[in-house]
Amino acid sequence: MTDTEPGKHGYQVDVVWTGNTGQGTTSYRSYRRTHEVRADGKGVIDASADPVFRGDADRYNPEELLVASLAQCHMLWYLHLAADCGVVVIGYHDRARGTLAENADGSGQFEEVVLAPEVTVADRASVDVAEALHERAHELCYIAKSVTFPVHHEPSTRVAN
Repeated sequence: MTDTEPGKHGYQVDVVWTGNTGQGTTSYRSYRRTHEVRADGKGVIDASADPVFRGDADRYNPEELLVASLAQCHMLWYLHLAADCGVVVIGYHDRARGTLAENADGSGQFEEVVLAPEVTVADRASVDVAEALHERAHELCYIAKSVTFPVHHEPSTRVAN
């Protein structure tokens, strides 16, 4: 991350194609979709296209990473708000999912993403506040505010034993 000016933040990643099989892009089938996502000082993310688009199933694809970034942003805001409100969260697991629709011309777009966080709180008295925080986290999430498709929430809250 680099700061560009007060109130603005810049982010840079490198995406490096690793799928040249020796023929380059001489045809649609002549190359692999493998690539790496890199950022200074961080580990490499091995990525590819979705297998539906001739990618490798054992690597993350851009669609998964988009869903993950929405889930991460929501979780980080949620934990911040919980701490500010005195809600002690001791567990958080989101089974986020997204739906991509393909168009006849080969393009596509996400129709929706559904976040399904299961939050575990330390105290039964905080359950109502914990559940209400999801709406505010959604309002504050930079990534959710930046996409044009709906991001829905199906949270559940449980109390630790």
